[in-house]
Formats: sequence, C-alpha cells, structure tokens
Amino acid sequence: MHHVQERLLESKMIEVEQARSWSPRVISKFESLIRGGDDLSLYRVNPLGFARDRAISEAESIDLFLHAARSGLFDMSWDVVCPQSGMVLDSFGALRTLKTHYVCGLCDVSGDTDLDDFIEVTFTVSPQLRRLQFHDLEQLSVEDFHWKARFLADGRLPGQPTRFLDVLRGLARGMSFLPPGSTTALRVEFAPGALSGVNVQTQASFAVNVTGDTAALPTRLSVKYDGRRFLPLASAVPPGPAVVEVENCSATRGSLLLINWPPEILAQTVKPALDFDPYLSGGMLLARQTFRRLFRSERVDEKEGLGIRQVTLLFTDLKGSTAMYERLGDLNAYALVREHFALLGSTVQQHSGAIVKTIGDAVMAVFSRPADAVSAALHILADIERYNAEHGDPSIILKIGAHCGPSIAVTLNENLDYFGQTVNVAARVQALAGAGEICLSEALYSAPGVSQLLAGHDVVAFDAPLRGVEGAACVYRVTDT
Repeated sequence: MHHVQERLLESKMIEVEQARSWSPRVISKFESLIRGGDDLSLYRVNPLGFARDRAISEAESIDLFLHAARSGLFDMSWDVVCPQSGMVLDSFGALRTLKTHYVCGLCDVSGDTDLDDFIEVTFTVSPQLRRLQFHDLEQLSVEDFHWKARFLADGRLPGQPTRFLDVLRGLARGMSFLPPGSTTALRVEFAPGALSGVNVQTQASFAVNVTGDTAALPTRLSVKYDGRRFLPLASAVPPGPAVVEVENCSATRGSLLLINWPPEILAQTVKPALDFDPYLSGGMLLARQTFRRLFRSERVDEKEGLGIRQVTLLFTDLKGSTAMYERLGDLNAYALVREHFALLGSTVQQHSGAIVKTIGDAVMAVFSRPADAVSAALHILADIERYNAEHGDPSIILKIGAHCGPSIAVTLNENLDYFGQTVNVAARVQALAGAGEICLSEALYSAPGVSQLLAGHDVVAFDAPLRGVEGAACVYRVTDT
C-alpha cells in the first residue's frame, strides 16, 4: 500500500475538479494513478501516454496534468533527451533555465536543443503528496539509477520494435557509483570494437579502442576522474578479461556506465535517431492556451531564444475596422472587437492552439500541428458567419492567413512570443486574404492532413510577391463553395 497524504490529495483534487469540466471518470482515473501506480509510473509521466492507456483525449490529458502541476499535485519538468540514445541528459524545472545546447557523452554527439525535437515535458508526483524512490536519486540502486532514472524506456531502433535500452543493456560491461576520494575496480570482459565510459549525470565521458589479439590474462585500464572529466591512461586495450580502475579525485560522487560498442555500430557514419512514442514536446506545450494561462511566469531566457523546428502561425484581421469605429463609436466598436477576440480565443483553444497576442484588431495565434491551424481557420469563419447571422448588423468580417516553418521562441514584453521569417511570412500571407477568405502558404497547404480538410472548399492557387522572400511565392486562397 502506497502512502499518500490524504488531506493534501483531497484539497488539491477538489481544486483540479473545479478548474474546468472534465469528461466522465477522467478524475477517477487520475486519482487511481496517484494512489495505485508504482513509483516508476509516477516518475516523468507522459500525458500523451496517459491519454492513450486510459482512452481519454490528448488535449484533456495535457490540460489535466497542467492543472495538477499548477495546484501542486505534480511537478513539471523540461527534460532534454538525446535522440540517438534516449538518455535524459538534463532536466529543468523552469523554461527560462533550459540550455540551448546539448551534449551526450554516450553517443559523442552535441547540437542545439529544438523545443519540438529534444525537449520532452513530463510530470512527476510531488514529494509532498507521495514520496517516490526517484525523488532521491542518491538512494537508488546503481541499476535503477542508470536504466530507470536516466534512460527513456520507449526509444526503439528506427523502424523496428526492438527497444534501444535492451540493446544497450546487452552492450553494457559494468556500471558503478564512484565514491569521492576512492578507487573503484570493475572486472569486465572486452569484445573487439570500442569502450565508452560515461557519467550519465554530467555527460563526462571517455573512449578507448578495443583491438588486437585477445589477452589471456586480465588487462588493467586505469582511469582518473576529477569530477568534470575522465582521463584514461591508455588509448587502446586488447579484447579479453580486464580490470577497469577508476580513481575519483573529486569531492563529489560520480558514476560510470561502461558500454562496449561493436565494430558494426562504430562503422555507422551517421547515428540514426530513435523512434519514440508520441510525447508532449516543449514546442507543443508553448502552443497550448492552458499552459500560457496557468504559467504566465514561464519565460525563455531573454538573452537567447529557443529554436522550434516547425510551428504554424495564424494571423487574423478585421476588414473595415476603421469605418466600423467611425460608424459605431469607440466604445461600441471596442465591445464588438472584444466579442470577436473571445470567439477567436475559444475556437483556437478548441483546436489545440493558443493566442500569442493581439495587435490592434488583429490576432496572432500559434499551433504545433499544421492541420490544427487550418481546421481552426475554417471553424473561425464558420463561427463568425453564425455570429453575424444571430446578431445582424454590424457584421464582423475577417481575413485570415497562415504559414508554417521554423521559428524561435522568445520572451517579448513579458509574453512568450515567436521571432523569425516564419512570423513575417505568415503576416504577409494574411495581408493577401480578402473578406471572408483564408490564405495559406504552400508549405502549410502541403503539410500532412491539410488537403483533406479543404475538401468541399474552393481552393485557388496564385503567385504573389512576399516581401523578404525571393521571387514570387505560391499562395492558396480558400473560400466556401
């Protein structure tokens, strides 16, 4: 039986239940996880996996964990994951502390951290609610510390069902903690190829070749560790029995995982990325209205932005707003504009997007999936048409444009925003739209799922100059049939 702080759970669950209306039994499924889940199932929870396993919508699951984190039931973590090994390289409790560069000592690779490719947002039950063994990594066994706390279990070889973690276990020759001021000896058996040693917490690593004739007697490999780096005293060792002696000269505990890479893996010129189950990426989270509302204090380090490989940006603008203000007066016109902002906000959120900002009478919205943006645009026009039919004059007439591509997440004027050419192109595509029209860039029109959404609508392609884009660009105008 797991020990749960009952009074805290009850008060916080009431808070979550009252935050919004949830589908039947979702709260009971969530509470069952907290009460009955084993320690590992409550450590780095993937909301998309929770949704899949319990037959609830992804959007509802994400919102559920966001509300749970806001109430203090769970702690939210931004985890930097190596795409080649599935190792959790680092974890950050706040967006502003994320580093823009990653290094994996095991794979000997490094690169820039894209919010949609390298950052997985996970949730761990609060230690105040229920204490897990993973809340204190120092107390874990050496096996749990490496295989459960530092690696994702779902990374698979590309196009195969084989888990990379199982492959890695088969290549492991030893693992140990390295107590400060002491020497640790590991008896191992080397096969031809190369030996990699890595501290999975700090990514300090070393590599030596395993080559030559097989040794009959144990080879001794001495390695010094100063808390920041490993220094092997040999560049190559023969296959066969060996003793690896690691002297930790630092004042802190280290760790060591030994992997014996075979020649066929070493021969790969490009290390392929693993296949992972769908997860909540940093880019996906930034494009959710619930996150922006509940975690307004989250911000990107103002000194540098965070890259996003693909984001979809949608702009709307009111046609004839100047004349509307003159005809209705400022107060009445502003009230109408406010109603239209509320309608757009509701529709954008229903399609897993978020309002980034309003610019006068215009709206800038963001979506992590292109099809969601196009679906939202179609529903916005339908909702506006319905609103106009119900309220009569004055009518709200919108022009909509959207584009997808890479961008940089930044904090501007205390608001999570986006910067770059994709933003500029999206705004210019919107300027090409007429009354009641949607204009889409070619990149967005060609994205998966978009053409199916546009069935039943008139779509006309035309070339148009886009300032800042070389030559004429193909743009698609969408109207009702």
